[in-house]
Amino acid sequence: MSLVRSAVLVSWLVALAAPASAQQELRATLFAEASRALEDARAANAELLAPATFTRGLEAYMGAENDLARGRNIERIRSTLATAARAFVEARDAAEIADVTLSAVIKTRADAMNANAETFAPELWTEASESFDSAARRLESGDIRGARSRADEAETLYRDAELTAIKAQYLSQTRALLAEAEQARVPRLAPRTYEKARSLLAEAERELNENRYDTDLPRSLAQQANYEARHAIYLAQLIERLRSEDRSLEDLILSYEQPLADISAAADKVAQLDRGVEPVVADLVAYIEGLREQAAQAEQDLADTRTRVGELEEEIRDLDERLGGVSQERVALVQRLEAEARIREQFATIENMFTRDEARVSREGNRVIIRLVGLTFQSGQDVVQPRYRPLLEKLKQAADVFPQSQITIEGHTDSYGGDEGNLALSRRRADAVSAYLTNELAVPAFRISSVGYGETQPIANNDTEQGRARNRRIDVIIEPQLESAP
Repeated sequence: MSLVRSAVLVSWLVALAAPASAQQELRATLFAEASRALEDARAANAELLAPATFTRGLEAYMGAENDLARGRNIERIRSTLATAARAFVEARDAAEIADVTLSAVIKTRADAMNANAETFAPELWTEASESFDSAARRLESGDIRGARSRADEAETLYRDAELTAIKAQYLSQTRALLAEAEQARVPRLAPRTYEKARSLLAEAERELNENRYDTDLPRSLAQQANYEARHAIYLAQLIERLRSEDRSLEDLILSYEQPLADISAAADKVAQLDRGVEPVVADLVAYIEGLREQAAQAEQDLADTRTRVGELEEEIRDLDERLGGVSQERVALVQRLEAEARIREQFATIENMFTRDEARVSREGNRVIIRLVGLTFQSGQDVVQPRYRPLLEKLKQAADVFPQSQITIEGHTDSYGGDEGNLALSRRRADAVSAYLTNELAVPAFRISSVGYGETQPIANNDTEQGRARNRRIDVIIEPQLESAP
C-alpha cells in the first residue's frame, strides 16, 4: 500500500473514531460542493423539469450518504459526490432550458394546481403529470419534437383537470347551497338574491364550457354565485327572525343605522343621521381616502429617508478614505446610529408581543408607547384586577427588552365628571399599575414613575361612547438609554 493511500486510510479511521461533531464537520466538507449543486438544481425546479438527470444526481448523492454511513473508502465517496454534483449542474441547466421551452404547459400546470386539481380531479391530474414528465424527459434526451407533442397533451389534460376542479369546488357547492335554499323557502323570502345566485351559476357554467382556455372569468362568476347563494340563505334567516320579533320599521332602521354610527366612532367622528346615511357615508369615504393618501405619502417618505441614509453612509465612507482615519466624532455618530438601529429592532420585538385586544404599540423618536387597551378599571375604581396579570407580565417582558430603560405609567380619563376628580382618579390608576409592576412582578421601583393627566390629553372624540372609552386609558412610556443600549 502506498504512503498516500495509507495516510488517507489513517485519516479516515481517525474520523470514524472522532466525536460526532468531528464527523459532521467531515461530512460538511465532503458534501459541500454537491450540496450547493443540489440546492441550485432544486431552485431551478429540476426535479420537475429535468427529472432523469436530477434523479441520476440524487441517486449518486444518496449513494455517497450510504457509503459514508457504512465507513466506505473516502476517495470513493469523493468520486461519487463529484458525479452527483455534475448531474445536478446538468439538471439545473436542462431545467432552465425546459422552463423556456415548456413555459406554456408549466403555466397551465400552475393554474390547475391553484384550482386544487390534484384533489378534485385526481385521475386527470395524474394523466397530465405523466404526459408532462414524459415531455421533460424527451427534452432532456434531445427529442424536441416529441417533447412538444407530449407537452401539448399535458397542457390539454391540465386544462381539463382545472375545469373539472373548478366545477367540483364552485359549481357543485353552489348547486348544493341552492338546493338547501329551496328547502328553507329562500326563493320566497329573498327572491332577488336567490335569482341572482342562479343566474350567476348558469353564466359561470356556460363560460366554463364555452371558454375552456380562459377560466379566469368563469372562476370569478362561480365564486360570486357561491357568495350570493350563501347571502340569500342569510337574508332569508334574517327576514324570518325579524318577522318573529314583530319589530317596527323604526326599530329596523335604527338597528341598521347603529353599525354606521359605530364605524364613525371608530374614525373619531359623530354620525349625524338626521339627513340620512348618505352624508355620513360620504364623510367616511373621504376620511378613508385621506388615510390611504397619507399612508402612500408615508411610504414615499420612508423610501426617501432610506435613500438619504444610504447617501449619508456613502458620504461617511468617502470621508474615511479622504481623511485616512476615523475621528472620534465619527465613531460616536456610528455608535449612535447602531444604537438607534438596535432600538428599531427591539421596538419590533415589543410590537409582536401584544395582540390588538391587549395593547397598541407605537413609537415617538426613541420612546416606545404601549397603550394598554386591554386593561380597564371599574367605574370610579383604581384596583388592578388579578385577571390582568398576564397582560402586565407581557408589559414587564416588553420593558425588559430595554433593561436600562425608564418606565412612565400615564393615567388618562374621559371628559365626564369634574376636572379635579378626573385628575385624581387618573393619578390613582397610574399609581396602581406602577405598584402592581413593583410589588407583584418585581420591576425595580427606581425604573418606574407614574403620572395622571385626567381629561387633559384626549386621543378621541368625547362626544361618542367609543371615543370616551379610548380616552379612558393607561399609557406606558418606555424610554431607552440610547448611549448604553445593548
